[in-house]
Amino acid sequence: MREAIGESAGAARKGSGVGEETRSETYAELAAVGPYGVHPGHALITMVEPHPGHEYAYNRWYEDDHYYAGAMAMPWMYAGRRWVATRELQELRYPEKSAIARPVTAGCYLSTYWITEGRYDDHMKWTVGINKRLNRDGRVYQDRTHVFTAFQDHEGTVYRDGAAGPRDFHALDHPYAGLVLEVIDAESPERRGELVEWLRDRRLPRRLAGGPAAMVTLFGPTPLPGDRMTYVKQVEGVGTRLTLLWFLEREPGEVWAEHFAGLGEEVAESGLGRVELVAPFLPTVPGTDRYVDRLR
Repeated sequence: MREAIGESAGAARKGSGVGEETRSETYAELAAVGPYGVHPGHALITMVEPHPGHEYAYNRWYEDDHYYAGAMAMPWMYAGRRWVATRELQELRYPEKSAIARPVTAGCYLSTYWITEGRYDDHMKWTVGINKRLNRDGRVYQDRTHVFTAFQDHEGTVYRDGAAGPRDFHALDHPYAGLVLEVIDAESPERRGELVEWLRDRRLPRRLAGGPAAMVTLFGPTPLPGDRMTYVKQVEGVGTRLTLLWFLEREPGEVWAEHFAGLGEEVAESGLGRVELVAPFLPTVPGTDRYVDRLR
């Protein structure tokens, strides 16, 4: 019975021409080779500012179309989550003069995606092709500015509770109450490794202990391909920059003063780098416009 259903469905697809257009026979070949683990070896982290007056339209376009057709439907991008910063949360950001966001309040939406380890090149070939197609077909919302958009390589994850609790590959599906984005620039490319070691072995375990964050993931940006879309600027800080994602079990506004207000001073005192952005976010509620009226 199953074979008959498969043959019938295949015949219907072939008759419609869809199978021929999608070259579906190559998918079995691609699935049979290469890495296919669950580790988030790479990430896309993108912070965007919709232009004034376009907040609702941007949110609906991203949630109803782009999140799926421009991200989750792509090969090897296996998890995603959107985050939003209300005006109250934007005003908590620092430093005031940020190398990331100018002004520091720019970028009220953040999207985070995990990419399977070892599949970065495969994914990038697809994402360049699909985004050119989306742009050509008028499915790219133009009234927005990319504040901080970069594909990144995983540098490590530090957990508050050791082996207990969700792992980093669960992080974008687990219902965390908030996220803090922290961007740090090393003093030089030569000292970047030392900064990573200090963060993983000393600073983050101490900060996580007894605190509201269950884990912190560390990533380092990679250059965007030369044939990227023109509205996305080339990545800065490759070789010196680190991106930290703090996954919170409480809303960031509730714990900000006690746990996150002094991150910049701590890094500066280490002599290894400087904090260029610390920004709190709430998770969006898919399919709704919650928080859109609180952005300005």
